[in-house]
Amino acid sequence: MSDVVKSIQAFTLTLPRDVPYLGSARPGEEPNSKGYLVRKGNKTVYPTFDRSILVKIETKNGIVGWGETYGLVAPGVVGELIKDLLADFAIGRDPSDPRAIYDDLYDLMRVRGYTGGFYVDALCSIDIALWDIAGKIAKSSVVDLLGGAKHDRIPAYISGLPKNTIEERVALAKYWQDRGFNAFKFATPVADDGPVSEIAALRAALGPDAKIAADLHWNQTAEASLALISGMSAHNLWFAEAPVRTEEIASLEKVSHATNCLIAVGEEWRTHYDMLHRIERCKIAIVQPEMGHKGITNFMRIGALAEERGIDVIPHATIGAGIFLAASIQASRALKMTKFHEFQHSIFEPNRRLLVGEMDCKKGFYDPPTGFGLGVEPSPEALSVMESL
Repeated sequence: MSDVVKSIQAFTLTLPRDVPYLGSARPGEEPNSKGYLVRKGNKTVYPTFDRSILVKIETKNGIVGWGETYGLVAPGVVGELIKDLLADFAIGRDPSDPRAIYDDLYDLMRVRGYTGGFYVDALCSIDIALWDIAGKIAKSSVVDLLGGAKHDRIPAYISGLPKNTIEERVALAKYWQDRGFNAFKFATPVADDGPVSEIAALRAALGPDAKIAADLHWNQTAEASLALISGMSAHNLWFAEAPVRTEEIASLEKVSHATNCLIAVGEEWRTHYDMLHRIERCKIAIVQPEMGHKGITNFMRIGALAEERGIDVIPHATIGAGIFLAASIQASRALKMTKFHEFQHSIFEPNRRLLVGEMDCKKGFYDPPTGFGLGVEPSPEALSVMESL
């Protein structure tokens, strides 16, 4: 080994938002004392701020790598998993072989059933940082370590229209269309006039060539989901995301075989095993790996399964400081089946100051980061507000 992991540190990065994710709180969604609110449309808790967990790994030779994972709620859980368990078993290891370290750390808790959730989120932040270091050691970008770029640039779709009225949401979509984007996704839990009315208004404004998808947020029965998909399909629905509760594989099987609409799933999965459980039974058209839940190692394993089965890859990208977004763009470029990538404009645009690097998203495409490793790192401003876990 030419170098070994010397230290691992975890931090929270918390930033205020003018408007909560998915838009203003509706009546009955008032935040609690911790700044958490529950959306009535999907019964899910969200913070009124942006927060993620950043991991800094340093080697004995002084090479620094950065990783990131979710810190939306209960960030101390992820921090404790890193500090009390995962870090000590990664220190002293060869950082040029991230896959081997990932698999060994994953195995530590398999017998106890910790094959997902916060445990794998914590693990994925270490995995991303190790790939960053591996690239810097090899004087290579992560995409080149993964076999080279299959795509120079990746098309982006506008995700979320966080405005209070349907007229304002349509106007926001038009704003982005005028700037070169022609693919969009709206969230049905905050489509206050109903999903069918939402897509009808968007279609009328954006024209017949725009791609318009709907995120059902895992909160429908199979029957209700099929009814919504049928109504929206009359307006040329691009794909229906997360049509049923993630635990209900039988419901996903039923929906996916009962409609011709493209079904997209996988944001919440942690590993390729989650995909294997479903692709034998369900007609999945699009898989949506989320780097903040999977890390580069499992993101690529899911991408390999997608290529084997002829499933399109359209990665998810949600709240974060941008480190795991850079990792997602690097890995997405290495996957043959990548067709689009989500663009969370309401997060990326105000938070772009948190990164040093050339990554951007404009005129309908991501401009990938350049340089060794991930190609980005936290900016001085980000470092100044990070708090140790």
